[in-house]
Amino acid sequence: MAALGHTLPFYTGPKPTFPMDTTLAVIITIFLTALVTFIIILPGIRGKTRLFWLLRVVTSLFIGAVILAVNFSSEWSVGHINTNTTYKAFSPKRVSVDVGLQIGLGGLNITLTGTPVQQLNETINYNEEFTWRLGKSYAEEYAKALEKGLPDPVLYLAEKFAPRSPCGLYNQYRLAGHYASAMLWVAFLCWLLANVMLSMPVLVYGGHMLLATGLFQLLALFFFSMTTSLMSCPLRLGTAVLYTHRGPAFWITLATGLLCILLGLVMAVAHRMQPHRLKALFNLSSEDPMLEWGSGEGGLLSPHYRSIAESLETQDIPMSEASSEMCLKEEHLKESDCSL
Repeated sequence: MAALGHTLPFYTGPKPTFPMDTTLAVIITIFLTALVTFIIILPGIRGKTRLFWLLRVVTSLFIGAVILAVNFSSEWSVGHINTNTTYKAFSPKRVSVDVGLQIGLGGLNITLTGTPVQQLNETINYNEEFTWRLGKSYAEEYAKALEKGLPDPVLYLAEKFAPRSPCGLYNQYRLAGHYASAMLWVAFLCWLLANVMLSMPVLVYGGHMLLATGLFQLLALFFFSMTTSLMSCPLRLGTAVLYTHRGPAFWITLATGLLCILLGLVMAVAHRMQPHRLKALFNLSSEDPMLEWGSGEGGLLSPHYRSIAESLETQDIPMSEASSEMCLKEEHLKESDCSL
């Protein structure tokens, strides 16, 4: 092909593009379907608790959707520049392009878009993904990218994160992603337990699970920030240097974690100060007058039932006037019989 005047990339046809992540699309679809289902049954709920019930459902679904979505998101650390750089290997010709770098917990995504898109008689529009999740090999994906002959900017950024790169970015971001992802899975489990407990008469423990959900999300942020705080290798593309900063997934995880901690603290304080009002908000107030709830922390788990003997001892049964007169007459007749 070189004899015919061609240069890399050799392959022809449409450039490989990646649409929206199917995993994120599935997560969003599932949670939106659940939300629509709850909204449909909302008119069947009577009373003033309808609005509070809807607020609970929306907040809970939002927290669960965020925890799952950010775990698969590639926007934990992002960077974007517009530069003038080389486009093909063995060619001095330069192009004006927008280069984007999105780093997630399981890999990175590199975008390359020409400004304008049509340059050098080609359409410059690339969106390439390289992963390091368990079961995936970053080195193999990078080798396939070399075989395809992807543009220089894409290969340059991918090579900086390769396992054999002297920059060490691969181990740095891979370890951060593994630890942060593990913390998010634990947070998702705590969120499930919180929903189960909040639907039962164990509200205080549901609040504790909300606290745990927020704490594990903050731990995920801590592991990611601690490991990726310093970019040890500059990313120079043509006349510009690409710098990365915290992305939307990082900040929305921080906001959701703080929200969970706030809700958990509010429920803990409400359980101490106004336990009956808290139960009323969750439609868990006891209607049986023979049932008394303990005042301790585990009172909601161990209700105390009064026995029939205790109930009869404490109850004063009033007698009617006619009954009292009949009792007096019977006592008077018995006294007269004894005197005879």
